[in-house]
Amino acid sequence: MFSLGVTGILMMLVSGLSHAVFWWSVLWGFIFLYLMSLGLWYSSVGLASCWGESLVVDNFSFSLISLTILVSVLSMLASVRDVEKLENSPVEFVFVVLVLTLVLVLCFSVSSLLNFYIMFEFSLIPILMIILGWGYQPERLQAGKYMLLYTVSASLPLLILIIVILVKGGSVFWGWKLLNYEWSWLVTICASLAFLVKLPVYGFHLWLPKAHVEAPVAGSMILAGVLLKLGGYGLIRVFFTLGLFSVLAISVIFCVGLGGGIVASVVCFVQNDVKALVAYSSVGHMSLVLGGIYSNTEWGWLGCLLMMVAHGLCSSGMFFFASETYKFYKTRSLFLVKGGLVLIPGVALCWFLMCAINMAAPPSLNLWSELMLGISILSYSVVFALLTGIMTFLSGLYSWYLYTVTQHGQCPLWVRAASSAEEYTSYTISFLLVFILAVTSLVLTLF
Repeated sequence: MFSLGVTGILMMLVSGLSHAVFWWSVLWGFIFLYLMSLGLWYSSVGLASCWGESLVVDNFSFSLISLTILVSVLSMLASVRDVEKLENSPVEFVFVVLVLTLVLVLCFSVSSLLNFYIMFEFSLIPILMIILGWGYQPERLQAGKYMLLYTVSASLPLLILIIVILVKGGSVFWGWKLLNYEWSWLVTICASLAFLVKLPVYGFHLWLPKAHVEAPVAGSMILAGVLLKLGGYGLIRVFFTLGLFSVLAISVIFCVGLGGGIVASVVCFVQNDVKALVAYSSVGHMSLVLGGIYSNTEWGWLGCLLMMVAHGLCSSGMFFFASETYKFYKTRSLFLVKGGLVLIPGVALCWFLMCAINMAAPPSLNLWSELMLGISILSYSVVFALLTGIMTFLSGLYSWYLYTVTQHGQCPLWVRAASSAEEYTSYTISFLLVFILAVTSLVLTLF
C-alpha cells in the first residue's frame, strides 16, 4: 500500500510534464512495485502477513498481486502505439489503469468478505471505462451492458448471504469458520454464483467473448489476466471461510463446469474471430480451476493457483498477439488472417510459443498446473477422468488449430510488410512473458 501511495505521489509530480514523461514514469513505477511484490512474496513464503485487521496477505494473495501489477505493466506497454503515440487521452488512460490496479490489489489483500465484495464490484467501473472509452467498435456499448448485467445480478445473492452472516455471526473475516453445519444447496449456489459468473463457467459466459472482442488490447489483457482470477480466488476464500457446502450442489456444479469446459473447447473450432477463440479457450481452462477448488484437496488448491498465474500470463500474451495481428491485417477473421510466417516471422514465433504454452507443452507452467488439477479431480471422483482427458486433448487441438490457420497459407494482397519498429513491442512483451513462464516452470521443476 505504501508503494502504491508513492506511485500516486509520483503521478502528481509528473502530471505537469508532457504525457510521454507521465506515461513512462508511471510505467517504471509499476515495474518497481512488481519487483517489490516479488521480494515480499519470497521473504514470506509459507507465512501469512497481517497489517492491522483489514489486510491479510498469504501466498495466494502475493502471487495474484504480483500477477496484477505485471499484467498492468504489460497492458500499458502494449498500448504505447494505440494510446500514447496517437495521444488518445493517455493521462486519463493511465489514471484508469492505476485505479483498477489499486482496486485489484486491495481485493486480493482485504481480510473481510464484505470488503472483498465491495472491491469485487468496484473493479467493474474501471474496466467498463476502458472498454467504453478506448474500444474501437460501436458494439462496445452492448458488451458493457452484458458485463454489468451478468456480474451485478449474480452478485446480489452473495450480498444477501453476507448480510445474513453479519446478522447471525457478527463477522465475515477470511479464515474464520463462521458456522459449523453443512449449508443447504440454495446457500451454496448463492455463495458461488457471483464467482462462477466471474470465472466464468459455461452457461454464464456470454458476456466474456463480447467484452473481449470489443475491448482494446489493455482491456483484454487485464480482463483475461486478472479479473477472471477474482472468481477462482473468491471461491477458494469463501469455500474455506464458510465451511461445509452441500455435496449435491458441489456435484452439480462439478458436472456443469467440466461438461461446459468441453463444450466451450468444441465451440473454439467454429469461431471466426481470433479474440473470440482465445476467450472461449479461457472458459475451458477455468473449468479445470473450478474442479480443483471443489475437490477440496491441497494439490487442487495449489494447482488452481498455478493455473491462474499461468493462464493470466499466457492469455494476456495471446490477446496481445491478436491485437498485433489486427494491426497488420485490419481484420481478425480466421478466413483472412493467413501467412503470418511470411509477413511477420517474429510475431509468428511468439504465436508458436504462446500456443505451445497454452496446450501445456512441457516444461511449461501450464503442464504442472494441469497435472495437479487432473490428479485432484480424479481424487474427487474417477467418473470425471474421461471429461478431464477430453478437455486436455481439445485444448491442444484448438491451440494447434489457431497457430496453423493464422501462420500458414498465402497472406492477403492488401497486407503490408511490418517494419522493425512495429515488431519491437511484440518481441519485448512476448519474450518477457515466455521468460517469466519458463523461469517459474524451472523453479518448480528443481524444487
